[in-house]
Amino acid sequence: MLPDPQADVQEFRETARAWLAQNLERRSGQEERSARGLTHRTIEDIATQRALQKRVYEAGFAGITWPVEYGGQGLTADHEAAFLDESEPYAMPDMGIAGVVTIKVCAEVILRHASEEFKRRHLPKMLSGEEIWVEFFSDSAAGSDLAGVVTTAVRDGDDWILNGEKVWSSGAYYADFGLCLARTNWDVAKHKGLTWFAVATTQAGVTVEPLREITGDIEFCRETFDDARIPDSERIGEEGSGWQVAQTALRFEREASSGSLTTGTKIPRPGPLAPDLVELARRAGRSDDSHARQLIAKAHADDFASRALGERLSRMMAAGHPAGGALISYVKLARGIVEPVHAKAAIEIGGAAAVTWPQGDRLGATFALDYLNSRVTAIAGGTNEIQRNTLGERVLGLPREPNVEQQLTFRESQDRARGLSKGQG
Repeated sequence: MLPDPQADVQEFRETARAWLAQNLERRSGQEERSARGLTHRTIEDIATQRALQKRVYEAGFAGITWPVEYGGQGLTADHEAAFLDESEPYAMPDMGIAGVVTIKVCAEVILRHASEEFKRRHLPKMLSGEEIWVEFFSDSAAGSDLAGVVTTAVRDGDDWILNGEKVWSSGAYYADFGLCLARTNWDVAKHKGLTWFAVATTQAGVTVEPLREITGDIEFCRETFDDARIPDSERIGEEGSGWQVAQTALRFEREASSGSLTTGTKIPRPGPLAPDLVELARRAGRSDDSHARQLIAKAHADDFASRALGERLSRMMAAGHPAGGALISYVKLARGIVEPVHAKAAIEIGGAAAVTWPQGDRLGATFALDYLNSRVTAIAGGTNEIQRNTLGERVLGLPREPNVEQQLTFRESQDRARGLSKGQG
């Protein structure tokens, strides 16, 4: 039975509690601290998770705060918090990084910028697990310059013809759609000639290639587009408004990669003393080692400071701080700084115990994989340097960096760059 939309939070909580107990399995305990690097998902596993997500959706526990017309329940954040609290002990649907991107990034972009018809066509399928989405954002040739996109879409009647290459699309090999940023006008300034499209991963002219990483994982993918035909009905936002839409995507991408901001009313507490590092110190026989204890204490302080920062920023955003979503860059930057420190501390504390482990020991694998992945947050979703620029310019009000490209069209900018690369001054 679906929950009553008019039910108060306690009634909703009780309904959710009963449904969870009857329909989902409790966690085994191993999922609570899984190795971050082991993110590869098989198509068969994803199919199982899709079916589980559909069950949650049909029971009325997906999209709890989403509008009813798009498949949601139209309830409050308190209802959602109650469900999250009750579902914590259970093995909820997990469609990997692409599942997170679908709901936390792509759906947010669609809700804010897509046409009404587009929203009604895609959003319910995203909630039910029928459609998994990723971002086709970074161009292989553009590096960190997200506005330097050269993947091009050319209008052809009611369609667009897409050509180019994207990279670092997490989970694209099992996704159904990608939100693709393409250049639709080369004869305006760099930031003004961009448009977003929904691109089906299995359509003609689209090739998705998984990339093997340092951990042995193949989460990231590269996509090539060879005369892929995209109906104009799959455009998100107005033609040429791509950079404005991109700011929405970046905000929610950074929030997702930084971890959700806390929204409670209580002052955050320090919590347990860096439990992963404490366990590692015990395994390595260094529980009484003064240097190891100092590293654990620092990690504990960093973790607490990060949570407190998230709580403070949550309150500032709820109060309508003029910087708005730009405040997310504080959390993103903090994690980009702290995570490498934490990962390095594990290696220092554990020594050989941090890089070798018995077969099947997920905690043991975590330390080595977290070390190899420790720079991910400092790069993905915008580097630490980009976060500092964002904070300086959009939060602190410092002068923007000089930009000689502002007076040039993108075509002129590209011609100038080619001339400089050939030494033509």
